[in-house]
Amino acid sequence: MEEMTAALAALIPSRGWSEGEVKILHTADWHVGKTLRGRSRADEHRAVLDEIVAIAEREAVDIVLVAGDQFDRAVPSPESEQIVYDALLRLARTDAHVVVIAGNHDNPRRLAAVKPLLELTNVTAASRVARPDDGGVVRVPTKSGETACIALFPFQSKRGIVTAEALMGGDPDDHQKEYSDRCRKIARALCGSFSADTVNLVVAHLTVVGAAMGGGEREAHIFDYYVSADIFPTSAHYVALGHIHKPQKISHKYIRYAGSPFALDFGETHGEHCVLIVEAAANRPARVREIPLTSGRALRTLRGSSLDLDALEGTTGDDFLRVIVEEAPSPGLAERVRGMFPHAVDVIVARPNGAGDSHEPVDPRKLRDPRTQFRRYLKERDIAGEELAGLFDELLDEEYASATA
Repeated sequence: MEEMTAALAALIPSRGWSEGEVKILHTADWHVGKTLRGRSRADEHRAVLDEIVAIAEREAVDIVLVAGDQFDRAVPSPESEQIVYDALLRLARTDAHVVVIAGNHDNPRRLAAVKPLLELTNVTAASRVARPDDGGVVRVPTKSGETACIALFPFQSKRGIVTAEALMGGDPDDHQKEYSDRCRKIARALCGSFSADTVNLVVAHLTVVGAAMGGGEREAHIFDYYVSADIFPTSAHYVALGHIHKPQKISHKYIRYAGSPFALDFGETHGEHCVLIVEAAANRPARVREIPLTSGRALRTLRGSSLDLDALEGTTGDDFLRVIVEEAPSPGLAERVRGMFPHAVDVIVARPNGAGDSHEPVDPRKLRDPRTQFRRYLKERDIAGEELAGLFDELLDEEYASATA
């Protein structure tokens, strides 16, 4: 009888997990609705989400964690909503329990509005941080017999923690400490539900100290909003992070960013894109492996003189291109380059001395103040803008005033 059982088991395709383990797929930062200089990337998003659904099905995962920034804009287009919600529903139809949280690009009120409908389809949505007994923690029984205890930590805006009046004055370091301390208290409260007989997971959208930027993230939300990795307890088997576009581990291998599913911006230079598969049981550590994603068009930067670029014509396939022409401007030069490279979304004619083609290193301490950021933007583009900067200050004051009204 044992021999027959073993023979039958050999004929059945492996479901990809060890007995008694919970299997999790971690993805983040889809940014559906993102355009590239006005060019739609909807087809690329459909393709890469098809790929992620196929991986979830092939790996027979128990849980899918989507760690924020499903959308690129707070008010997404109907097409973007169709792409995201269709992907979430198809992930749920793989027999996985899907958990999705709001990121800084998402509109928490819109996610809260569809939450009751999503929950009818095995999708748990968290738009804002909540108390553990009020939806801040979910417990998911799995087919392996294990139970996953999942702490939900959507993006926390500094505005929700530090008052507008405080932001306008005082020491920015004090504001950051207040933000970090509040996040630590939130994590402690949420993770207080962890126990020795559950697989303990955190899904969060935030910046953890030590993370390497992937490119394309909003600088203000990276440098102004950060926490230490030690806000997460050692009782967590895995911390699934979103917000940074480069896949990477933080502190130790069980605190991870999944990264963006394909290149979203020319600032992304890391190249690799993936989902993470995590296998964990209550009585043993998690194992993590990457599965590469191959959908999405590459973003490339070409640089050189007209003669250099002539040699590259016809070699770039369907890659989106940023072309930097390193020679003195001349009539029709940019148009000629666009004719050579139909997929060029940016053609930059560099100044003869190279000025304007490089940027000063970013100092996070100087980017905490939006006024400083705006003036830096004007300076980089050689815009004489003190009057414009003054108007920006007025608009910012009005925004802070409305936030506290």
